[in-house]
Amino acid sequence: MHKRVMDGGPADDTHATSTEDLMIAVEELVRHVRRSATAGGLSTAASSALGRLGREGPQRLTELARAENATQPNMTQLVTRMERAGLVRRVADRTDGRGRLVEVTELGEEVFRERRAERAEALGQLVGELSEPERQAVRVALPALARAIQERS
Repeated sequence: MHKRVMDGGPADDTHATSTEDLMIAVEELVRHVRRSATAGGLSTAASSALGRLGREGPQRLTELARAENATQPNMTQLVTRMERAGLVRRVADRTDGRGRLVEVTELGEEVFRERRAERAEALGQLVGELSEPERQAVRVALPALARAIQERS
């Protein structure tokens, strides 16, 4: 991880600089963990959509596109490719017979679990390379950031 982030940097660092260093560290961490997940040979977009469906359950295509910050035509293409690969299927919305939901298949759930395990292993290896005080800082900081994100939603 970026040394100045873990050390706190010099006392006269500005808030903007430390925030920038933290952002760089987060970007590097996310890239590393994402690259470690190879199960299913998915693109970043497909992995993200499959992950969202795996965590949150079936969604309308428009909701999925919005949540993934994609256009509806792009999400339609992505879901079609994922459907052909057997990862997702479209089903009737039980609450609105006119609507369709995208849901994960058994194969999709398996790929989702495998990718999550690969990412967890990669993160675990990184954390294992840290000193005990750094590991403790990560155990406290990452859940706190996740909680802050959830509270904004």
